Amino acid sequence: MPAYRTIRVAPVVEPVAALADEEAWLARERYPVLMGFRPVFGAAREREEGGWQLLSSFGAPTPQSARDGLASHFRRRAREAQEAGRQESSAACQAAAERLDWEVLDELTVLEERYRVVRAENVIRAGRDGPEPPRPSDPDPAEPGAANRLSDRTEGFVLDTVIPTGPSEGILKAELLALAHREGDPPQVREDARKAAVSHPGGVLLPPVFLFAEKEGGAWRSETGDGGSPQEARDALTMLLRVLAPAMQGLDEATRTVYREAADRLDAERGNELSFGGRHLRLVRVERFVRIGPDGPEGPRLSDYDPDEPVMVQDMRLRAEGTSAEEDSEDEDPEFAARVEMLQRLTEEEMARRDRRDEG
Repeated sequence: MPAYRTIRVAPVVEPVAALADEEAWLARERYPVLMGFRPVFGAAREREEGGWQLLSSFGAPTPQSARDGLASHFRRRAREAQEAGRQESSAACQAAAERLDWEVLDELTVLEERYRVVRAENVIRAGRDGPEPPRPSDPDPAEPGAANRLSDRTEGFVLDTVIPTGPSEGILKAELLALAHREGDPPQVREDARKAAVSHPGGVLLPPVFLFAEKEGGAWRSETGDGGSPQEARDALTMLLRVLAPAMQGLDEATRTVYREAADRLDAERGNELSFGGRHLRLVRVERFVRIGPDGPEGPRLSDYDPDEPVMVQDMRLRAEGTSAEEDSEDEDPEFAARVEMLQRLTEEEMARRDRRDEG
């Protein structure tokens, strides 16, 4: 059997890894339902020794966002090569960035290395009481307000099916490989999922991410973007409560006070649940899974949401229509300007508050 179709399982000896494997097994019993939702995207480089290595900032919401991130990667490499006096390397990387500004490219070769936009499924476990929260073994070392200083756990992560996993993770891989599509998906989405199960029958689990979801009636919906650790998700929620919601939603002073007190409580308790103002939110653990085929990781599917054009194509279209991206961004709306001013002020206050906490 080809290596990309295998799930290699090895005994877990190291104590922390053994605990994580045991928790994963218990999660299957308490949260038996696997629910997939929106995919995310990033970029990877093929390794000469086998497998593909993820670049930084994996988790873009659309393929084009990942292409833009790859263009930024090549611009950074072009600058570094220029500073080191490697003119040919600098020119090659700059040319790759400019191609991505104009073309919809999900794969390209630069300096004899292959790069690809990679697709990952987001999946959560759920049980009778809702989605699975973080596990005790999930790393959560940062203090409140400082999670963004941690290194990105996906940067440099190697996608390679020959790397062995623990028994529970191996079972999860098998379950996710069988999870072809969600109930209620449109026909094109279901068809693409069926094709992917054939063309990319292997898989690799990425480090989990975390987000806050709000319970509304009998359903849960995401309230924050995902973070690489539980504390990063908490920091995102406190930023939402102290800064974004007051500025962009025009909250009255009484509601702002309720939100601010909820954020303070979350900082103090570092919990997984938060109730305030008739709302209830939970910190949710999200598994990420990349399908692997004979030629490496799966790229974007035709049915994936991808509304944006490459940046220069978009700019050229706007100029042809008599506008530009800068002119289109705001129209001297007094209400909009006031909200932007409040957003800037509250952001500065929150950053100063976090700095004082660090110093204290």
